[in-house]
Amino acid sequence: MKIAILGAGNLGISIAKGLIVSNAYTTLYLTKRKTEDIEEYSKYPKVSVTKSNREAVQNSDILIFAVQPKQIEGILQEIKEDLSEKHVIISTITGVSVARIEDLVGNHFIIRAMPNTAIAVKKSMTCLCSNEKGQKWLAVAEAIFNRMGATMIIPENKMQAATVICASGVAFWMRLIRATTQSAVQLGFDAKEAQELSMQTCLGAASLLIESGKHPEEEIDKVTTPMGCTIEGLNEMEHHGLSSSLIRGMQASFRKINNISNTAS
Repeated sequence: MKIAILGAGNLGISIAKGLIVSNAYTTLYLTKRKTEDIEEYSKYPKVSVTKSNREAVQNSDILIFAVQPKQIEGILQEIKEDLSEKHVIISTITGVSVARIEDLVGNHFIIRAMPNTAIAVKKSMTCLCSNEKGQKWLAVAEAIFNRMGATMIIPENKMQAATVICASGVAFWMRLIRATTQSAVQLGFDAKEAQELSMQTCLGAASLLIESGKHPEEEIDKVTTPMGCTIEGLNEMEHHGLSSSLIRGMQASFRKINNISNTAS
């Protein structure tokens, strides 16, 4: 597949890393205004780094847009004349609807994808939706992103929520890992040991649920013995609003992304 990533910032580069590691392209173009920031990627086979979005589009079939919402209109206007029936547009842009993209470039194959930065290590949870024409290419998009984690096809009206849960969610989980790392240091471990303990325990908890298909409370019950230390800790956390804080934080993020969407549309 001839793929271009237009906007090789944090997310764009994470996608590029995932594509490179999984060998999921025949050619790969990366665009950025300051190409010196990403020049190192040109050392990989069949990867080109360029400032020119038009060059990337002309030499690619699948176009992954990973720019800021305020940049998308200008870029689509820039490359509009280079778009043909062969092109598949995959937008990872927060808050920009399929209808908005259609307004700018017409009725092309358009897919919205919401991966997260764990795509760099092939562990992304990526949600996908499309316009009617783009449904023909959803299976291809699934195949691409499944090589870099897991995918779920959802209706577009759930894409904002998916962004909070999956994309912003990485930051939420990182903060929890940081907090448990700090606690482990206070309990006597050095910083490196503490982070290793936190990371591996987080990975183990998620893996238990993925492989067993069980509800989290079923696994919690296994380690909460009567009058034990686990239930003591859990209850103390809940007294201070652990679950409530997480829920309220995600709701706040959801309100914000809806504001972004309203501004972008």
